[in-house]
Amino acid sequence: MPLTLLTRADCSACATARADLARICAEIGIDYAEVDVDRAADDGDPTVRAEFGDRLPVLLLDGEEHSYWEIDEPRLRADLGQRDG
Repeated sequence: MPLTLLTRADCSACATARADLARICAEIGIDYAEVDVDRAADDGDPTVRAEFGDRLPVLLLDGEEHSYWEIDEPRLRADLGQRDG
């Protein structure tokens, strides 16, 4: 999955980013994955929480950090266009 949104429960910024990303992805016609960093840590993989947990939400594009705290919509659309075009 090229887009992954890293979040945690009860995070209002995460909820906003989720809504923004869902809207953008629906318009473009692509999907994204969402990973709760606390749940991943509880399930035995603490690496994403250790790496990104202090600046959630974080959007990963092809596994690389693309933006954090909010979705950088113009940059995301441009990067997705470059990837697809």
